[in-house]
Parts: sequence; C-alpha cells; structure tokens
Amino acid sequence: MVRRPPKDDLAPVWRALASPVRRSVLDLLRDGPRTTGELAVWFPQLSRFAVMQHLAVLERAGLVTAHRRGRQRFNFLNPIPLQRMYHRWVRQYQQPWAEALVGLKGELEADAAQPARRGSA
Repeated sequence: MVRRPPKDDLAPVWRALASPVRRSVLDLLRDGPRTTGELAVWFPQLSRFAVMQHLAVLERAGLVTAHRRGRQRFNFLNPIPLQRMYHRWVRQYQQPWAEALVGLKGELEADAAQPARRGSA
C-alpha cells in the first residue's frame, strides 16, 4: 500500500507569501487595519488595481479579512494561518536546534576559558 502525503492545506499561504509585495502588505497590516487606498499609497510603483489583486491573493489564503464600511474596504491581518505554519514547520525544529546551539555555546566558552586557566597557573 502506497502512502500519500497529507493534503497541504497551507499551500495557498505559501503561494501568498512568495511575493515581497504581499509580505510588505502583511507587515503594514500588523500595525492595524488599513483601507485599500491607504495600502496603495505605500506602493507607488503599483496601480491601485494591482494592490487589490495582491489583497485578493492574501484573502484567498486566509491571511487577510476585509470589512466594508460605506465605500471603504478595511483590511485586517489574520495571523492564524501564519501560526499554523509556525506550528507545522518551525516549532518542531526549533527545540533541537536551540538545544544544539546552547550546547555549542557551552563548549566554545569552555574552550575559550582553558587557555586563560593555563596562563594563570
């Protein structure tokens, strides 16, 4: 029996994060919600329509939620998909690496202290 890998439900998030423009939009939204017009001002090299397309990709990935108030569209950061990525891809590797780095630091400090001890004896 051939085991298939589980369906990657985070694939849209990875695709959304592939663009530096979209990552910049998320950085801006981290400080609080912004209208589409406010976001467009930060990207003078892009048309407002291009910014709207980037927001649509982020919204499909679940990274941005939008709420309309009159004619304005307020965009909010949704950090949950990023937390899911962290738990699936980063956290499981973080502990072993941190322990290895702490051990390496201890060894380097011990090696550095030995010549000082020899010189003082």
